[in-house]
Order: sequence, then C-alpha cells, then structure tokens
Amino acid sequence: MKLHRYLAPVALALLSACASEYTEAEAPKDLRLDNATTHVDLRFAPGSTRLSARDATRLRALVATGGLQPSDRVLVATGGSPGLARARFEAISNELAPYRIVATPQPVPVAPNQAIVESVRYLVTLPACPNWSKTAPLRYTNTHASNFGCANAVNLGQMVASPADLAEGRPLAAADGTPAAAAVNRYLNDKVQLPSATNIGPISASSAGPTGGAATSRSAP
Repeated sequence: MKLHRYLAPVALALLSACASEYTEAEAPKDLRLDNATTHVDLRFAPGSTRLSARDATRLRALVATGGLQPSDRVLVATGGSPGLARARFEAISNELAPYRIVATPQPVPVAPNQAIVESVRYLVTLPACPNWSKTAPLRYTNTHASNFGCANAVNLGQMVASPADLAEGRPLAAADGTPAAAAVNRYLNDKVQLPSATNIGPISASSAGPTGGAATSRSAP
C-alpha cells in the first residue's frame, strides 16, 4: 500500500506531461503578408494618347521614388473608346517598360480622359526562425522539432520575385496547342524525328582541374 501511494503522484505527473505535449501552434512558421497596394490617377489630353506633362512627370517620379517597382503587379485601367483605351494603355506601358515594369490592362470603368495605375504590392514578414522552443528529448507523440519547416518558409519568403504571388496566383494565358498537338501526331504516326548519329558523340571529360566541392575536399589537409 505504501508503494502504491508513492507511485500515484509519479503516474499523474507523467500523464500531465503527455497531455501538455508541444504543438505547432507554439512555433508558427507561416509567412505574413501585409497589403501595401497604392494607386495613382492620371489624365490624358482629350481624345489623345499623350499624358499631360504634369502627370507624365508624376509617373516618372513614382518610379524614381519606388512607388512602382518591377516586383509589383502593375494594373492599368484607361478611359475612352475601346481603340483609344488600348492605345492609352500602350502609352503608359511604354513609359514603364524602360524601368522593367510590366503593366497589365485592368478592365474597369474609368472616366473618358483618365487612367488609373494600381500597384499591387505585399510586404513579406518572415517567421521567427530558427525556433528551438521545443525541448528536444520531450517527444512523447513523435512530433516534429519546433524548427521543422523553418528553412523552407524563410527561403520562400526571401526568393519570391513578386510577393503578390503568395497572396494570389496569376491568370494563365491561353496555351499554344499547335506544337503539342504536332508532337502527339508525330508520335502516333511513328514520325518522331530522332537526332542523327552524327550529332551524337561521346561525352569527353573536361581537362580542367576539379572545381566546387571536389576541389575543396581535395585541397583540405
């Protein structure tokens, strides 16, 4: 009876430790996106594809100050008749092209002689990594370490060219089915064009010395 009385608190402590097992919520590894979208209104001369001198200067200043960047999704809506609206979009697109900024037409209603340039931008905040908050030996349920997934999340946040892609995918253009259909037809009709034997030769080893990891490992003492 004395032995059982001493074992009961130990069993309760073990059960309590298992019940309070570490969870992923204690070390979230999600990227945080903050919307920083801005827009600017521009004016064209009536019936013209030429921006007013004042607004052309504003557009260039917006690029110079970082208000428009190549990593942004730049959407342009223009007013006027369909043909005039397209020409006005091309005028703005050509203004931005030297700065490697690609504009996309935005089909929204705009006043006849106006244009709206919208810069869709998101700011990425990386998770707090590395995270070793979980005590390594305490793995009662065989869960991952608290640092698991940290590298993937940080790498994704640092390498993405346009953070807006993390919030919403880009629409796909129509696929060019002609080359794909031609390849299938060649295969079905046994007309696949194989490379000629004269174009296939042995791959010779480079005469240059070892590089990369091999060079490092060999030069190590």
